[in-house]
Amino acid sequence: MQIQFCGAAREVTGSAHLITLDDGFKILLDCGMYQGRNEEMLHFNESWLFDPEEINCVLLSHAHIDHSGRLPKLFKDGFRGHIYATHATQSLCTIMLLDSAKIQEQDASYYHRLHERRGNKGKVREPLYTQKDVLDVMRNFVGVPYNRWLRIHPEVEVLYRDAGHILGSANVTLRVQRKGRMIHVGFTGDIGRKDRPILRDPQPMPELDYLICESTYGDRLHEEKPDERDRFLRILKETIENKGKLIIPAFSIGKTQELIYMMDQLENEGLLPHIPVYVDSPLSTGATEIYALHPECYDDELSDYLIGDPNPFGFRNLTFTRSAQSSKALNGKKGSHVIISASGMMNAGRVKHHLFNNISDPRNTFLMVGFCAPGTPGWYLRNGEEKVKVFGEWKDINARIEVMDSFSAHGDRDEMRDLYPINTRVSARCSWSMAIIRHSRPLQSHSKKMVFRISIFHN
Repeated sequence: MQIQFCGAAREVTGSAHLITLDDGFKILLDCGMYQGRNEEMLHFNESWLFDPEEINCVLLSHAHIDHSGRLPKLFKDGFRGHIYATHATQSLCTIMLLDSAKIQEQDASYYHRLHERRGNKGKVREPLYTQKDVLDVMRNFVGVPYNRWLRIHPEVEVLYRDAGHILGSANVTLRVQRKGRMIHVGFTGDIGRKDRPILRDPQPMPELDYLICESTYGDRLHEEKPDERDRFLRILKETIENKGKLIIPAFSIGKTQELIYMMDQLENEGLLPHIPVYVDSPLSTGATEIYALHPECYDDELSDYLIGDPNPFGFRNLTFTRSAQSSKALNGKKGSHVIISASGMMNAGRVKHHLFNNISDPRNTFLMVGFCAPGTPGWYLRNGEEKVKVFGEWKDINARIEVMDSFSAHGDRDEMRDLYPINTRVSARCSWSMAIIRHSRPLQSHSKKMVFRISIFHN
């Protein structure tokens, strides 16, 4: 059996890990899209370190685009196997992948128009995949329940357990029969956090022989949760006093719903200031509706909360803007208000327009609630830069920048250590993933990431 890291190696994006069994059966763990610097993103997303036609099945941990975003291209390039995912992940992938395809089609069209105006009619950029490719690949999804072993090969069974990261997220355990011995290989996907709102706490995997583990925040601790609501209210009230806007770049899945739920609670407790709140993202709107349709993923706290408030994702003064016209109108809106808009790294989506129109006004506040890959506009804000490039124009960063990593859906150092206490020697480390194994051998390297092929032996 061999494991090859084909993405998210020395990176925090583009998750893809290939397991090849002794008989040649190939299992792909995630099939994520690279999100980050444009040239690197295009090169990674357009190429494969394996033949898609040879992949027998995909085990998908969750719906975030950096884990699922290249599935339509995988199908387009010849893959025809099953994609195993939880039911909630399947629901989210439908809207997320369609949204991704739509953005790519629009970007390609804009690219063509831009170069035609410049007289470069030979310049062509095709989308990575189209909305039709998404509809095609969705037919290959197989819904998987939590906590039930599923046989995907005569010698391999798979177990999905709740990872507590986003709706439907899962860690994956493979039980492999090999030469009369049972081997357990674990894949954490993205590790969630205990005591976060909406979702159940992450569940550990069974005892493992080998573990592929994320380590995004493996070198730090998050801000404590008890300060979260108080600090958010303080930032909101100070922005109101400055007669500014509070703009929150947030990924459509997970953080947006947490923010809405927190403000819903504050509203019910009479603590939320009387201020308009806009969720300006069609994908966020659709995702929030899907969250409402999957109460089987809720934790006990939210289940009890529903008794008193049957709509935890809606409150007075909350508006979901769907049309582009409504989104553009927000840029001319006077007075203080809150805008939650995707994407969280500010490298795509409507939030780029809000960044362009509001970043140079010192009355405004940008609240950063998640990781931003180097080179993205969000990275410039989080790292205290003086300027940021948006739509080809450098803008002065005069707005107030606040960072609240307590909203992170990724476990920090201690949370990961508590969930997966490791006794096995760590022999291969990457910035996103690390393989806990007995023997490893570097196969090939690239300028920005390392790809390992790992042969597993037994002493």
